Amino acid sequence: MKHLLHIKFTASRPFCTTKSPTSCSGQTLIIFIGIQMRYRLTLIILCALFKSLSAQSYLLPNEKLIISFKTFNEKKVVLAKDTSNKYIAYRFGTMEKIEFSFPENLSDSWKKFTYSYYLRGGGEENEGLDLNYLCFIFGKYKYVIYETYSAADDKTNCGIKIIDTRTNERTEIEGDPKSIEGSLIDFRNSELIQVGEELFD
Repeated sequence: MKHLLHIKFTASRPFCTTKSPTSCSGQTLIIFIGIQMRYRLTLIILCALFKSLSAQSYLLPNEKLIISFKTFNEKKVVLAKDTSNKYIAYRFGTMEKIEFSFPENLSDSWKKFTYSYYLRGGGEENEGLDLNYLCFIFGKYKYVIYETYSAADDKTNCGIKIIDTRTNERTEIEGDPKSIEGSLIDFRNSELIQVGEELFD
């Protein structure tokens, strides 16, 4: 810090006391490069910290993760609930920024979601299935978070289906099953959420 102050207030005078101009120029260049490197390092640290803090906003300190996954188009899906079960919240966006959250008003939020599932055991021989869906309606669209497993091909799928309730037109955002944390299956034993019968495959 002492060097920085010295440079700032003596910039119009030679920095070193040697009589050699070449030596003075070399010392000044080294100091300048050092300051630049420190400045860039500070920016890198600040950017990393900012990204970390932004990512944390997907899950607040008073919340518990229900399920989360990343999509193949570099988005993030998070479904979380208050640890005291006061509310449930859906969040979607980039890795750094939430672009859409539901509901805006968290009071009575449990009533705005419906869970449905289908389970067929028997493994591969019986083409076992474990299908899980959580849906909510926003405007004219129905959003469906899905987590499914097929024993026939031993494959898990996840993602979001967005259905136009007027035309039934569907848009699907596929998730990366390898990125799944948590599960929708826990809703089977929950009395907090509405249970429906609609399947979306």
